Amino acid sequence: MSDPTVLPLATALHLPPHDWPALAVGLVVAAYWWRVLRMAYKMRRKTGRAANLIPTEPLGRVLRLIWQPVVWVWIAHPLLAAVVVNPPALLRPMYDIPPVRWFAALVAVLAFVATRVCWKRMGKSWRMGIDPGERTALVVTGPYAYVRHPIYALSSVLMIATVVAVPTPLMAAVGLLHLVLLQWEARREERHLSRVHGEQYDRYCAGVGRFVPKTFRSYAAPAAPSAS
Repeated sequence: MSDPTVLPLATALHLPPHDWPALAVGLVVAAYWWRVLRMAYKMRRKTGRAANLIPTEPLGRVLRLIWQPVVWVWIAHPLLAAVVVNPPALLRPMYDIPPVRWFAALVAVLAFVATRVCWKRMGKSWRMGIDPGERTALVVTGPYAYVRHPIYALSSVLMIATVVAVPTPLMAAVGLLHLVLLQWEARREERHLSRVHGEQYDRYCAGVGRFVPKTFRSYAAPAAPSAS
């Protein structure tokens, strides 16, 4: 006699996946966060600190507790949407326009590739949030010569692409919360960097946009005064 719990599960899942744009975006997002964890692990091996994966400041820890469920839903929801049929209303797409959703999946791939360029440019200065006990070098070259927070900007693009590719009420709510948290964290980091780097960072902020370029001319840091 068959187990009665098997039939509902079998009818809820569709293998192979029936929603390929959602699967594509889910794999990109999973790869993004897997890379973040790998970088934190490598940083810990090299420096003894896991790139602030667990924040030392109280507000940072509170924000991380709020942010973690957002990230887990961001990873899991597209993957589940690819295989679950007849989901509840909260997980049901509000529209289905395949060309638009596939375009969003392509944007997600490009955002991930561009983020890897930013991570490489940051090098040893890469951190997750604020660590008041560390002073890292100020990076103002490459993508950072045009935008102060290119990683956050690209994370916003990746989230928006996810919402377009997986247009459910839950994904929209999670996406909005993520975008708000990114805005808040960017401003907190700017205040911290201003305290650490002083006038050097303030000049940089005056010439470079937060998430979009103020100008297409790259920022040039003032030359250090020569010894007389």
